[in-house]
Amino acid sequence: MLLSNVETIPGKSIVEFYGLVSGSTVRAKHFGRDIAAGLKNLVGGELKGYTELLGESRQEAIARMIAEAEAIGANAIVNVRFSTSSISQGAAELFAYGTAVKVA
Repeated sequence: MLLSNVETIPGKSIVEFYGLVSGSTVRAKHFGRDIAAGLKNLVGGELKGYTELLGESRQEAIARMIAEAEAIGANAIVNVRFSTSSISQGAAELFAYGTAVKVA
């Protein structure tokens, strides 16, 4: 599956549009990571536990978006975007979306 954050795939022609596809995941913070993040806030630096959590969430949302596109016959997704939102105290959604197309 080809993914692009612009409206085209360089070197390819869009021959069919299938419409919007999306994938999302909701993740909660881990208690252990919260403790480590609280300590890191005192001295500064990257919150690696949260960086890993966001990376895993992004990959899961992308995989779900790709599965939806494959199910309708697409071989590429253009104009891919990400969004996040707070669901509850300590939980957030990561949402990936784009336009499923067939390219040749």
